[in-house]
Amino acid sequence: MIVIQHQSNRVSVNVYGEFTLADFKEFEDMVSYKVKFEGAVDLLFDLREMADFTLDVAWEDIAFARAHSNDFNRIAVVTQSQWVAWSAWLSQIFVSAEMRVFDEPAEAEAWLDAQEAVA
Repeated sequence: MIVIQHQSNRVSVNVYGEFTLADFKEFEDMVSYKVKFEGAVDLLFDLREMADFTLDVAWEDIAFARAHSNDFNRIAVVTQSQWVAWSAWLSQIFVSAEMRVFDEPAEAEAWLDAQEAVA
């Protein structure tokens, strides 16, 4: 299950339990809408409560990243899992955005807010 929040130039996603293809499609639709009407956005993924993700989500993530390689300014990933952190690093190959992994959501939000204030 996912919870998506959006504000000007940012989409925040919290994942709880299993991250399914239907969840990913919901995320894709929101990001596509925001990019169409606002241009490049920041992403904040809080994956601390994610238990697992399906293989089709991993495949869709790669395809999505390649199709939207220039649609993101910064991507912050909150996780305490080394596997998820490594996976986020691997995804960075397909996007031009600056990406960082954080242990706590407050740190991730502060980084995104600080970068936004500079811009």
